[in-house]
Amino acid sequence: MNKWLVAALALVLSVTVSACGGTNGSTENSEKTTLKIGASSVPHAEILNFVKPKLEEQGIALEIIEFADYVQPNVQLYEKQLDANYFQHIPYLEQFNKDQNMDLVNVAGVHIEPFGAYSQKIKSADELSQGAKVAIPNDPSNAGRALALLEKNGLLTLKDGVGVSATVSDIVENPKGLEIQELDAAMLPRVLPDVELALINTNYALEAGFKPSEDSLFIEGSDSPYVNVIAARPDNKDSDAIRKLVEALQSQDVKDFIAENYDGVVAAF
Repeated sequence: MNKWLVAALALVLSVTVSACGGTNGSTENSEKTTLKIGASSVPHAEILNFVKPKLEEQGIALEIIEFADYVQPNVQLYEKQLDANYFQHIPYLEQFNKDQNMDLVNVAGVHIEPFGAYSQKIKSADELSQGAKVAIPNDPSNAGRALALLEKNGLLTLKDGVGVSATVSDIVENPKGLEIQELDAAMLPRVLPDVELALINTNYALEAGFKPSEDSLFIEGSDSPYVNVIAARPDNKDSDAIRKLVEALQSQDVKDFIAENYDGVVAAF
């Protein structure tokens, strides 16, 4: 009788220990937070992959979804398919919110990407022919930025005061009769064979294999105000996961990673 009692107690103890072990595992899994973030491939997704292990240690499973355009990362964030995104600068975010009646918010700045002009046909801006085709981004914030850079380099003159808010209709002097073509930003590296000059966002220039500091005919200075930011929604911008993401991206480790990997063209904010 005692033998049976001992055996029964041992079985109960075994089941209890197993159950406790299972509960601890479930608790650990439930404490892991998945953070879905949309990003451009270069440099944004590369930087996010760099901080991914650090966030894993803090209970954040970072799921990075790469996009080839500047529209879907904001649309999917607004529709709650993403928790955040990292691909855009503040003027683009503000213009997108205005145009699409959205309320996405800038959570924190991470880095700056100076904007440059590239060509496969000429070696300097002085070589631009009369009536040359010049491609620029077609979204308002980057189009204005491109036109302002063309003006800064003496290729055209804009109405007084328009600055980076300029549109093609604000051109008042165009001595070379440049034919300005507005195209989707992601398409610009691919149209280089068809135009004399294209003004390309640095992330797309890097993806296309350019070294902006060497390959651009001219480029913005490092004082560019176009800081690339983490964007989120008003309902989750203050979440613990977003806070930890920002802390990781603004760490000295990330600043060192950017300095070592992007030839001084991408600058930590």
